[in-house]
Amino acid sequence: MHNPDMPSTAAARSVQRVRHETRLRRLRVLRTQRLSPALLRVTLGGGELAGFTSAAADDHVKVFFPLVPGGAPVLPAGPPGTPTIPGAPQPVARDYTPRRYDAQRGELDIEFVMHGEGPAARWAAQAAPGQELAIGGPRGSFVVQGDFDWWLLAGDEAALPAIARRLEELPAGARAFVFAEVDAASDEVPLPSAANVQRHWLHRSGRSAGDAALLSAALAAFPLPPGTGYGWIAAESNVARSLRTQLLARGFDKQWLKASGYWKLGAVGSHERIED
Repeated sequence: MHNPDMPSTAAARSVQRVRHETRLRRLRVLRTQRLSPALLRVTLGGGELAGFTSAAADDHVKVFFPLVPGGAPVLPAGPPGTPTIPGAPQPVARDYTPRRYDAQRGELDIEFVMHGEGPAARWAAQAAPGQELAIGGPRGSFVVQGDFDWWLLAGDEAALPAIARRLEELPAGARAFVFAEVDAASDEVPLPSAANVQRHWLHRSGRSAGDAALLSAALAAFPLPPGTGYGWIAAESNVARSLRTQLLARGFDKQWLKASGYWKLGAVGSHERIED
């Protein structure tokens, strides 16, 4: 949203797609850390991590899991589109945010939402040092450039790693408004930042995830600040679509609003960018 009475540096603002070399990396678990009842951090390392690149806070890597606990991950037979081998085990993969990459220490953090009975949550629940995992990507990054007057970040537990990374990367003097939906206060996690951040935690209190009501009501009550803001939403696909529609109806500039479905009710392994 832009207020014509405010000075603009729109010419310096852009969202640039940066492509990366796509390769598979076989890694090992170094350690795990429970951040909250809903979120588990797994730190990965290994020689193949060298050269890893992630240029944007909402990048995602494809994580390949073992079929049995403690086993080796099943990898694709070749590049995307390669025919599968009849009767061979098929890869089980999900998309995750590279939460932190430390090239000097050779470490990559990935944070798992610990709900449901999916293969990712099952694997993360038993993850232990020395176990194998594989990642592919990121294939590319959407790099946001230029100074914005403010940032709006909204989502559920699945969005927390990307929100936390974005806040850590914002400079002092930036303004950000966070609307994060979790089940309970115990699921809140620290969101440190050098920026001036207003954090709004929304609690489902036992209700099922995937309903837009809490986030929709919170955003409806939020007066959009003057100037040009960048908006970022990630949640269940229908929730993300609903929130995007809501903000566009209030005059949010479409070019500075990104919405993604990080998961979808009734679907397996869904990851969707919400567009017109």
